[in-house]
Amino acid sequence: MSEDLKECPSCQSPYGYETGDKEYTCPECSFVWILEEPVDFEHIVVLDVNGVALANGDSIIIIKDLPVKGAPKPVIKTGTKVKNIRLAFGDHNIDCKIDGFGSMALKSEFVKKA
Repeated sequence: MSEDLKECPSCQSPYGYETGDKEYTCPECSFVWILEEPVDFEHIVVLDVNGVALANGDSIIIIKDLPVKGAPKPVIKTGTKVKNIRLAFGDHNIDCKIDGFGSMALKSEFVKKA
């Protein structure tokens, strides 16, 4: 294994470390990538519940009460508006900050474009 650290393509953390044959892992966001395969964050396609394409910087509205473990409030209420989202890879494909909850990762199936 190499001691070279690589920048994470997901969160831009400079601490990505090699975990296998040209495979790297980010210790901050747990993103795993292969060094030889460039990750293209400009062309992620994420659709909301109505099939509308979302983009980085969009505003969304939560369409269902979402329980949050360990948060100061037990649920994110239906109708909560979230501004300036960031698209991500994976099951929870929206990264955002919600007032009263902080940084969150949401599934696009529970939001609609505002």
